[in-house]
Amino acid sequence: MTGLGDIFKASFRRPLGALSGGLLLALYMIAIFADLIAPAATNEQDLDRTYHPPTKIIWGEGGLRVQAYDLTDPSTAGYEAVPGKSYALKVLGRGFEYRLLGIFKTNRHLLVCDDPEGAFYLLGSDSTGRDVFSRLVFGSRVSLFIGLLGITITMVLGFLVGGLSGYFGGRTDFVAMRIVEFMMAVPGLYLLLALRAALAPHFASDQMFFVIVIILAFIGWAGTARILRGMALSIRQQAFVMAAESMGQGPLTILRKHVLPNLLSYLLVAATLSIPGYVLGEAALSFLGLGIQEPSASWGLMLSEAQNVKVFYLNFWWLLTPGLAIFLTVIAYNVFGDVLRDVVDPRSQKR
Repeated sequence: MTGLGDIFKASFRRPLGALSGGLLLALYMIAIFADLIAPAATNEQDLDRTYHPPTKIIWGEGGLRVQAYDLTDPSTAGYEAVPGKSYALKVLGRGFEYRLLGIFKTNRHLLVCDDPEGAFYLLGSDSTGRDVFSRLVFGSRVSLFIGLLGITITMVLGFLVGGLSGYFGGRTDFVAMRIVEFMMAVPGLYLLLALRAALAPHFASDQMFFVIVIILAFIGWAGTARILRGMALSIRQQAFVMAAESMGQGPLTILRKHVLPNLLSYLLVAATLSIPGYVLGEAALSFLGLGIQEPSASWGLMLSEAQNVKVFYLNFWWLLTPGLAIFLTVIAYNVFGDVLRDVVDPRSQKR
C-alpha cells in the first residue's frame, strides 16, 4: 500500500473495517451536526421534569408524536404515560438559534416538539431537567475531537524529537532519549494531575478543552518518540537517504521528503490505536471533576453526574448512556486500528 487512499479503501473492503469505520464516521458526523440533531440547548433546564424517562415516539394524526407523561411521585421521580394524550413532533422545527457549520445562522432542528407544554426527551432528562440526548450529542464534540487534536500534537512532537535524534545520533540522540526516558518514568496519572493543577488557574472553564489536549499530548509523546527514533535509525542507513545527503539536502528536508513517507503507515496505525487513550483520558479527568467543567458537556462529565446512588437505586439507566458511547468509540477505534495494521503489514494477520 503506497498511499493513504489505498490503505483506507482496502480497510473499508473488509467487514470489520467497514463496520468500525462506518460507526466512527457516523459518530463524527453527529458531532459536526450536533446543533442540527440536538432538540435542546446544552443547559436548557426544566426543574419540573427532573429524571424524566425517555419519551415514547408514536405515529398518530398523520405524523410523528411524542407521548405525554404526568409526574405521579415526585419523591422517586415516578412518571406515567397519559393515555390518549400526545404532542406533535415537527421535522426541521424551530428551536434555539445556532450557526450551522459555524457559517449559516438558523434555528431549525431535526426533531422538535411542536407544543410548548410537551416534553421531548429521547434519552430522558437529568437531575436538573436537561435533555440527556442533547448533552450526549454536544458532548461528542469534546470527547471525539480531543483525541484527534491530542494525537496530532503527539505525533508531531514524537516525529520531530524521535526523527531528529535518530537521524543525527550522537549527543543529540543521547540528550533526547534521556528526556524521553525521564518522561516515561514519571507515573502518567500523577503527571496528569500535576499538570492539570498547574495549568487550570490560567484558563477559563470554556478553555479547559485546550488544557486537556495539551496535558494528554504532553504525556503521550515520549513513547511515540522512542519508537520513531528506532525506525529513523534504520531508515538513516538506506541508500536513498545517503543519496539525498550527497546531493546537499538539509536534515529537515530529508526528514520531510524521505523519512516521513516511510513512517506514514506506522503513524497512521499508531494514531488510530492511540486515540482511544485520549478519549478515556478526557473521560477519566472529567469523571473526577478535573476535566471539562460546566456549562460545557462531555461524556466523562455526564458520567460523573451519574454517581448519585439515586440513579442506581431508582434505575435511571439513561444517565449511563455516555458510558455506552465511550465503549463503542473505543471498540470502534481499536478494531479499525487492527484492520489498518493488517492492511499495512499483511504478515500481522492471523491464520
